[in-house]
Amino acid sequence: MAEEHEHEHEPLPEGVPPVSRRGILFNLGLGMNVIAASLIGIPIIGYVLSAVFKEKAQQAWIPLGRIDQFPEGQTRLATYTNPFRRPWDGFVADIPCWVRHIENDNFQIFAINCAHLGCPVRWFPQSGLFMCPCHGGVYYEDGSRASGPPPRGLYEYEYRIRNGHLEVRGGETPNLSESV
Repeated sequence: MAEEHEHEHEPLPEGVPPVSRRGILFNLGLGMNVIAASLIGIPIIGYVLSAVFKEKAQQAWIPLGRIDQFPEGQTRLATYTNPFRRPWDGFVADIPCWVRHIENDNFQIFAINCAHLGCPVRWFPQSGLFMCPCHGGVYYEDGSRASGPPPRGLYEYEYRIRNGHLEVRGGETPNLSESV
């Protein structure tokens, strides 16, 4: 028994610091903070760098239909399929838009989404207004803001007419961060 007690208090070799409970807990806490900072910091750095390396939005000319499908002086709902769809898009790859045939080859094509929070606007031909059911946003027939919370008018797509067909320049859906 006496020998066992002698080995317990044997001095440490030179250059080896004594281990204390405080030192172990400090190192454990430091390690956990490094892991937590990495878990929080890596996504933030990725988000910031994605803005720097963002690719230009993918766009293409997409047919909406023959011009005679959109009578002059009327606004009609049309749908196109996003050519840049992903396997998980499902039915959301079918994108609706409002087509306003002003006269001759003059059209306006609007995104269906309200410029406030993106709710789908409806066209009311009796009043000649687009109205948003979510927060009461109202737009004139030319897509400009009439009243309510939307900060601007409806997003308007570029269009062209080729071989008697109306085509819209679409692909990546517009969002509120894009200017008109």
